[in-house]
Amino acid sequence: MSGTRYTQFCALARAAEIIGERWTLLIIRELLLGPTRFGDLAARLDGVSPALLTGRLNALVESGVIRRATLPAPFNAQVYELTETGRALQPAIRELIRWGGRFLFPMRQDDTFQPDWVLLALDAIARREPTPACRIGLRVPHPGGVAVFIIEGGAEGTRIAKGEIEGPTIETPFDVLLQILARKLPLDDAIESGRVRIEGSLRTLGKLPHLFDLATARDARSG
Repeated sequence: MSGTRYTQFCALARAAEIIGERWTLLIIRELLLGPTRFGDLAARLDGVSPALLTGRLNALVESGVIRRATLPAPFNAQVYELTETGRALQPAIRELIRWGGRFLFPMRQDDTFQPDWVLLALDAIARREPTPACRIGLRVPHPGGVAVFIIEGGAEGTRIAKGEIEGPTIETPFDVLLQILARKLPLDDAIESGRVRIEGSLRTLGKLPHLFDLATARDARSG
């Protein structure tokens, strides 16, 4: 258990004791993407000390939120992974990502970025109701290369996965993509300014903002 303790018979207080410490939510964010080794967690959580990370992980193991596991051969590496209790946090994390989007811009000069975070961010704003049927490739440049994703719309809502397709594709930095999805930056303007590169049908790519509800949330706040 973490060092913080609230003497209140309140479920929110209990939750805050477990996940309210600094770095804890970001550890859970990383483990939502899959089992992860200690060294990889330390590298992705730029700024956390090994001692502090060890303490946070031990507290989460003690609380039953995560567990230690060993990858099968040939890896034979110890990893941390979410338990069923830990994975039950996913809807709450999704809502926190949506809420945190209000404060995402302007970007800070020292902000780091991991391409895997695109999956969690887009999942948080993906429409859960039927969306226009389409299949769009997304390429997100980052310092280590280009991350590739597939975005699909259809009767079951919007789905996002890693992968690359042959077909309509948009390549743009993630901050520019978010501005397009929020309809703060028209796709045509982004293409003309060189901030976006496209391949394939512009008509299909124009459906992209309709696959997410970021614009709806923004309009509701400004109404």
